[in-house]
Amino acid sequence: MPPRVLISDPLSPTALQIFKVRGVEADFQPGLGKDKEKLAKVIANYDGLAVRSATKVTADILAKASRLKVIGRAGMGVDNIDISAATARGVIVMNTPFGNSITTAEHAIALLLALARQIPAADASTQAGKWEKSRFMGVEITGKVLGVIGCGNVGANVAQRALGLKMRVIAFDPFLSAERATHIGVEKAPLDELLARADFITLHTPLTAQTRNILSAENIAKTQKGVRIINCARGGLVDEQALRQALDSGHAAGAAFDVFATEPAIANPLFGHPQVVCTPHLGASTREAQENVALQIAEQMSDYLVRGDIANAVNFPSITAEEARRLRPYIELAEKLGSFAGQLTRPTIDKITIVYEGAVAEQKTKAITAAAIAGLLRPLLSEVNVVSAPIVAKERGMVIDEVTRASGGDYESLITLTVSAAGEERSVAGTVFHDGKPRIIAIKNISIDAEFAPSMIYVTNEDKPGFIGRFASLLGDAGVNIATFALGRDQPGGSAIALVAIDGAAPEATLAAISHLPGVRQASILKF
Repeated sequence: MPPRVLISDPLSPTALQIFKVRGVEADFQPGLGKDKEKLAKVIANYDGLAVRSATKVTADILAKASRLKVIGRAGMGVDNIDISAATARGVIVMNTPFGNSITTAEHAIALLLALARQIPAADASTQAGKWEKSRFMGVEITGKVLGVIGCGNVGANVAQRALGLKMRVIAFDPFLSAERATHIGVEKAPLDELLARADFITLHTPLTAQTRNILSAENIAKTQKGVRIINCARGGLVDEQALRQALDSGHAAGAAFDVFATEPAIANPLFGHPQVVCTPHLGASTREAQENVALQIAEQMSDYLVRGDIANAVNFPSITAEEARRLRPYIELAEKLGSFAGQLTRPTIDKITIVYEGAVAEQKTKAITAAAIAGLLRPLLSEVNVVSAPIVAKERGMVIDEVTRASGGDYESLITLTVSAAGEERSVAGTVFHDGKPRIIAIKNISIDAEFAPSMIYVTNEDKPGFIGRFASLLGDAGVNIATFALGRDQPGGSAIALVAIDGAAPEATLAAISHLPGVRQASILKF
């Protein structure tokens, strides 16, 4: 049965065709997102949900989405999706951060020019039959300083266009490297310096706890007199009431806003001021951008549902098709190592340490770690998956520690998982050979070489003669066939381990008999 995607907001017909060609059944119901009750009734029938901004994907909706694997937002902002609830339920949330970056950047420049030359007010006056040439005195932008808060994809596009208009550009962005700033052609500056120097300030940062009201009353007061502020990013980045007061006092010379703290913005503190230009969230509203994000989200969702490729996920490491090909064997290994430890560990896990050595240390280890934690927790919490596992682990107070090392010793790649629980540690290590099959190569620092199998028996015992014969006889008497038999020990006469792949399941009575063999310390059935 092909995966099914519900499209609850308007999307391009070409996007529907992409779903179809890639083997995904798309149910196109534009407008359904506005009917929360109806959406809640049908969402359990779908593997994917494609939305724009109208559909509000709440925790209540997600609680009923038992099949849902992915939510695709055709656009950048994901304010309409409960990311925490989606992550807790193991649902990937994707957006399209680049599909409308040019369009949004162009709109910011358009607002900047409109603000500098008072074009909207001059247009209204002229069309009303007035000729108020002296009233609309503008300012040149050539040589002026543009302060860009947030210099990611959109911010960089704005900066490059402003440079083309002969403006000087300074940028505040904690994630902007010196090399990237030089490449774009901007000067990197602390926020306070930007506020003090900029003639125009434009915002291009996501709305987070750290960026909410980044232009607060306090920060607006730090700007130079006559500053003009443009916001085409997210509502809530500017204290709108404080900005209105700055406009009324003459400290700020103007503002141009495309986004507002409350939308639809029927009323707003900025409305009615003669030096304010407003548009109704038009940043991404061009035919080209709407088409681009629709096609992009259809491709991303299809690739994930059909092949497991993850692109532009906001709650999981993105993995390209090529990266997915390289990562897949390590993800399988990590999940099985986690499952091995999870089936043998007490529920009260304190710490999980994963050491990556060799070639695997150069991969996107966050995705591999998520698989390991999912495998570890699944025997205890059956509903957990790679998306929700890290969050679930942290919610339960488990510390997750990743370590990377350049050399894998005797192996090209080596992953070692150590679980600390109730004062005890359990360690298991594995690798992937050239055949692509994951293997266990050490348990509790004892070397062993074993492939994973659907049914296995794990035994720890004293290294004494006669154990293997008695163990094999018990399985033979029970009609259990041995597929592979791997052994290891720390030293002659010391501690030994056996990891045995069997055909079918071992009867509980047989496991009990194995547990009572002389020298056996532990005997467990494992399922993979």
